[in-house]
Amino acid sequence: MPRDIHKIRNIGISAHIDSGKTTLTERILYYTKRIHAMHEVRGKDGVGAVMDHMELERERGITIQSAATYCEWDGHHINLIDTPGHVDFTIEVERALRVLDGAVLVLCAVAGVQSQSITVDRQMRRYNVPRVAFVNKCDRSGANPMRVAEQLREKLKHNAIMVQIPLGLEAAHEGVVDLIRMRACRFRGEHGEQLVWEEIPGPLRHEAEARREVLLDAASMHSDELTEAILEGRVTEELIWAALRRGTVAREITPVFMGSAYKNRGVQLLLDGVVRLLPDPTEVQNEAREVRGDQEITFVLSNSPADPVVAHAFKLEDGAYGQLTYLRLYQGRLVKGETLQNSRTGKKVKVGRLARMHASQMEDIIEAEAGDIVALFGIDCASGDTFTGGQRIALTSMHVPEPVVSLAVQAADAKSENNLAKALSRFTKEDPTFRVETDLETNDTLIKGMGELHLEVYLERIRREFHAQVTAGQPKVAYRESMTRAVDFDYTHKKQTGGSGQYGRVVGRLEPVEGEGFEFVNKVIGGTIPTEFISSCEKGFRAMLQRGPYVGFPVQGVRAILEDGAFHAVDSSDMAFQAAARGAFRQAYPQGRPVVLEPVMLVSVEGPSEFQGEIMGTLLQRRGIIVGTTEDEGFVRIDADVPLSDMFGYATVLRSATQGKAEFTMEFARYAPAPADVSAELEKRWAERRAAGEH
Repeated sequence: MPRDIHKIRNIGISAHIDSGKTTLTERILYYTKRIHAMHEVRGKDGVGAVMDHMELERERGITIQSAATYCEWDGHHINLIDTPGHVDFTIEVERALRVLDGAVLVLCAVAGVQSQSITVDRQMRRYNVPRVAFVNKCDRSGANPMRVAEQLREKLKHNAIMVQIPLGLEAAHEGVVDLIRMRACRFRGEHGEQLVWEEIPGPLRHEAEARREVLLDAASMHSDELTEAILEGRVTEELIWAALRRGTVAREITPVFMGSAYKNRGVQLLLDGVVRLLPDPTEVQNEAREVRGDQEITFVLSNSPADPVVAHAFKLEDGAYGQLTYLRLYQGRLVKGETLQNSRTGKKVKVGRLARMHASQMEDIIEAEAGDIVALFGIDCASGDTFTGGQRIALTSMHVPEPVVSLAVQAADAKSENNLAKALSRFTKEDPTFRVETDLETNDTLIKGMGELHLEVYLERIRREFHAQVTAGQPKVAYRESMTRAVDFDYTHKKQTGGSGQYGRVVGRLEPVEGEGFEFVNKVIGGTIPTEFISSCEKGFRAMLQRGPYVGFPVQGVRAILEDGAFHAVDSSDMAFQAAARGAFRQAYPQGRPVVLEPVMLVSVEGPSEFQGEIMGTLLQRRGIIVGTTEDEGFVRIDADVPLSDMFGYATVLRSATQGKAEFTMEFARYAPAPADVSAELEKRWAERRAAGEH
């Protein structure tokens, strides 16, 4: 059944850990009649929330994979994605935001804007996602939604406008005062399904009028019609909604709703806000690139069902029936049985089974149109691929952070080895931040990820889903190496073995450079090295970057300048100049005072103010440098730069130091020189490994 594209909303629910995202999603599904009973995230009934459908998610009480579902509200079709809060699963948030048109930023009324809220907000900005805020847990002791709205303005620089104020707080929380309708709303019935509208209580009247003035003032900036209506005293609800919508879609206003998802208060009004304020697919610009001849042209997708199909595979899952591919349709109509082309590989695939997802359950459909989010079965592709009706179009890709932690994994027996290989192949396809490599010297299989929890979850999934018995080594840090001073090189590669030999001479300079890349500069003049061999020299230098001569880690932040050289008319070749460049690097690099670089993480710890001293102690013991402290009504947040190598096992230490009341998040900040003792240890280990390889 084709839908009116203007009545589709593709939204995500994002927030800091434990702000109540999954509980809020559960309530939304209940009120939109998608489910008939509500369960808790850490449910005592052993059922758990619908969206946390993995056994691991239910056990741990956290969201690991983003889950997609859909529901209907007020005649609108809502595709909804519940995303994880842990920074280890940040790719799940990235890929969801890449395909969503709007989002609900959930904040805790007690803790307010927390470290991961800042990260999620930064991700929303990266993809230009308009959002509304929902201040949850207004029934909790210490709740203060007004302070949270203030933090949205100060910390996240949002133009946060309250469209509601709370009707009582903490234990007295009963509902909200709607500033658009200027009525109070209480939520009655066993599950808060009955909305009782009444006059605003006397004590709240003055505050409601003052806040409404602020709301009208902000909304009128986006509507001349509303400005005139205010001056003439004929303001209507519709005019306010229309002006607020314009400001929200333009990302110049963030409307603030509030309530308590756990106590079933405020969710229906948030749903009204979602359908009335967040954009439909036609109000969002999505760009694609097409190669025409030798030119790459960027153009805006039409969102029209009549145009050729363009769809983005943003998430893969391995279900009971084979690979499940989540697609966001940007234009065209997708019909069961037709053929699509994968732009990256050029391969054609048949749409055998088309479904709408509801967490782990599905509903078969015959067709879908632009603006919708659906799932396909049994097609082979990678996360991020673009599917079209035949054109070579590519959608702009999402941001994929580099992994920072690695573990060596080993299978216990031959059967497990087979299953481990299957698991690793599937996980690397599913998750772009999960990488698998083989250590060339020890032959170990290394898995790389975004943090301890990330790899721990994958190991657990390998054991449960693939029945593979595996053992894991100690977590390893992704060190790098670089040089600190410039060095000249003049190296000749000569080899005579009867017949034509090998000859190549390279002259130039290696020097340190800012950043994490490698630069190659060609300054050869007069044809001392023929043009066709310049790229050979660059290949030779790049070949040395994978494993640096100092401690065997990848080299970064180096510029190779090729200034001169010599060649032989018969003996010079591509191989000879590659070998010359490798020899020059080996000769010059050790003289450039190489250093070991270690990943430094930005760690944010939050907890009660009484534990401030203990929290600081745990960070300083780990070579942490405190970069900021904020204290707010009994809570403290400490930001510090800490080397990743010292962060293993930190969760346990922090829990015991703060009686389990503090929590932390960390994300990669930069690479910095490692201390002398770490460098010396790595040098010694590298020397031992090379010696073992030589004998």
